Amino acid sequence: MSEIVIAEVTTKKQRKAFIMYPFGLYARKEFWVPPLIMDQKMMFDPAKGTYFEHSEVQLFLAYRDDKIVGRISAHSNTLHNKTHNDKIGFFGFYESIDDQKVADALFNTAYNWLKAKGFDIMRGPMNFSVNEEIGLLVDGYHSPSFLMNVWNKEYYQQLFENWGLKKSMDIYAYRIQIKPVAERIARIGKLAQKRYGFEIKTLPVKDKQKQKDFLDKVFKVYRDAWSDNWGYVPMTPHEFKHTVDTLIQFALPEFVYIAERGEEVMGTFVCLPDYNVVLKKLNGRLLPFGIFKLLYWRNKITGLRVPIMGVSEPYRNKGVDIAFYARSFETAMNHKRQWLTGEFSWILENNVMMNRMSRTLGGEIDKTYRIYDKAIRENITEGASEEKK
Repeated sequence: MSEIVIAEVTTKKQRKAFIMYPFGLYARKEFWVPPLIMDQKMMFDPAKGTYFEHSEVQLFLAYRDDKIVGRISAHSNTLHNKTHNDKIGFFGFYESIDDQKVADALFNTAYNWLKAKGFDIMRGPMNFSVNEEIGLLVDGYHSPSFLMNVWNKEYYQQLFENWGLKKSMDIYAYRIQIKPVAERIARIGKLAQKRYGFEIKTLPVKDKQKQKDFLDKVFKVYRDAWSDNWGYVPMTPHEFKHTVDTLIQFALPEFVYIAERGEEVMGTFVCLPDYNVVLKKLNGRLLPFGIFKLLYWRNKITGLRVPIMGVSEPYRNKGVDIAFYARSFETAMNHKRQWLTGEFSWILENNVMMNRMSRTLGGEIDKTYRIYDKAIRENITEGASEEKK
């Protein structure tokens, strides 16, 4: 069999090949959802991608007989390592044919790149960080993933683990049928609002300044509420703006909340329509005719995903989260559109409170995504970084 050649991606043409490789790897009948090509081009462009403003990235392509058979990224995360005072390097965007030799070549290349940078642990997949798509789908191949969650080849798990990657953390996606929230939940939400005097406010629509002020409050909660989570990485203001500009295209204002008491912002909640239904139809291209498909298929969406729910530390265990969920269920049930399913994701396996809450609301684990580690320095144990306590 021919030799496997690994090439560093250094040109615009190679970046395009890196982006387009999965489009030929996955069959249309599979549940993989093509990303928008124009968004991918911006993400991987060192001159435009926000991640390049603070961290290093190297993309690699695997070739056999001049044909691309796999891809991977190796990247630092300066913000992660400053936050957790550790030396973890990352890999992501993994795709390949079902061939252990190809996988080994890709992983070895990423490993050696990270080792040369002085990192202690190799962790992934992270595309690029916990603020974006993360994890390898290891359970739940039977249905599509919701917006901003991955769906990958089932054989990847064996390729990863055969090379020597060890589980660091599992994260869950809970699915739920949308129906009237239990009377007890609704009552607790109302009592919490009355007792602690907070109001749930929705994203302003017409007033741009009020919308900006609202989103600034969301950013504040984001920094406060997730700072003690496993793997937390603070976004830069530029990254947050880019994320907001992306998500605002999908958001329905009546499903985006903050809880406020006077001038105090207690928490935030974001529920998004599952636009993966639309992205699947677009096949990566919005122009020239994708816009018409978008306008048609967006009205066929029946699923909602909750990617963001956070309560600042001083206001936890006061029913703010329950009030958010009760409000979202009520809104969904009384909405002009019919919503059938919801997803709470992602939720860390060690987040006892959120796992309990998801089950209380009627959710069941539908998908499991896994983060892997491999030690680079000899006396380091996988999954045992400073942040995991």
